[in-house]
Amino acid sequence: MSIRETVIAELQQIANASAKTLPPLTDDLVLVDSGLDSLTIAILVTRLEDALGADPFTDSEISSPPVTFGEFVQLYENAAKSS
Repeated sequence: MSIRETVIAELQQIANASAKTLPPLTDDLVLVDSGLDSLTIAILVTRLEDALGADPFTDSEISSPPVTFGEFVQLYENAAKSS
């Protein structure tokens, strides 16, 4: 499973567990418009660290937080390349 597929799968599981409906997960989807709150995103980051073995928010220097879904996925893809 690719990193993008893993992110989407984890995100869908979290949304289903909290009875949230996700919009289409396109690269240009602004995270604050996704319907996810900060707690949900924190849960996602924790699950992705377990699934992917990386947390780009602590493993690397980020000049600015991701704004879009595409940028979020790219952080994980870059962290995987660095590992």
